[in-house]
Amino acid sequence: MQAMFKGSIQVAKNILGVAMRVGSFSARTTLLLGLVALLLIPSLATSYHTGIGGEQSNAGDTIDNVAKQGCLCHNGAADNSIQVILDQVPYAWNAGETYEFKLQLIGGPAGGTYTAGFSMQISAGELSGTDLQNWQEDVTTLTHTDASASQDEKSWILSWTAPAAGEGSVNFWITGNSVSGDGLPGADDKWNQLLFALPEGDADSIAMGTRTLFAGDGNVSPPEPVSHGVDLHHMGAALRAHWLGLLGFSAVISVVVFSGVLLRYGFSTSYKGRSNLLRLRYKMKRRGDQ
Repeated sequence: MQAMFKGSIQVAKNILGVAMRVGSFSARTTLLLGLVALLLIPSLATSYHTGIGGEQSNAGDTIDNVAKQGCLCHNGAADNSIQVILDQVPYAWNAGETYEFKLQLIGGPAGGTYTAGFSMQISAGELSGTDLQNWQEDVTTLTHTDASASQDEKSWILSWTAPAAGEGSVNFWITGNSVSGDGLPGADDKWNQLLFALPEGDADSIAMGTRTLFAGDGNVSPPEPVSHGVDLHHMGAALRAHWLGLLGFSAVISVVVFSGVLLRYGFSTSYKGRSNLLRLRYKMKRRGDQ
């Protein structure tokens, strides 16, 4: 009986140990899965600083194309305080020619790590650019990259190669956003769209050159001036040099004024106030004394 009792106790200990190990494993697994979920949840709600395009979903809403329909991850409606500017756009396109554009966003919040981004699509031709990418290898689309979304200028240089002749008008859709840079959607994040059609050109329209297109309310504030001045009272030796320069300048002006007065009243023949050497000399020549 005692042996059986000891055997029962050992079996119970073994069962308890297995249960504890299973419970520990289950707890670790649950904790690991929880951490993974926490890591994944922010990525579903954050912005796409590595580029965006095509179909996107956010907060239960789905759009077919970001470039054409807007940016759901940064507010639900476009904001005209954001200026979307495309520079060097031809009045009409020439078949097979490559055009270089400058896309710039003005307005919105002061950016942090990331400042701005865009999604662009065309109906014909090919898009490319430095530090830019074609969304899902589609050459009719273009968007920012992680590097180009973090620059302060909120501008990008991109190229468009026109299609073959006979394509007709080419449609352009551009959605650009200006963000606070915290990686999360917020009231400060704003976006706007620039949509236009570019006709196929003839000799006259192609010769018209290029223009700038923009979308927004046009209320663009110039950048604040950067002050590089130094208070004169804190300049030390530089201040003394400043005053010495003023004294030298004053001396030159004084010499110029004195020379003018001397020439005017010392040698002029038209001065009637008193005789002078030049006038007297003229009189002596007329009398034949010399």
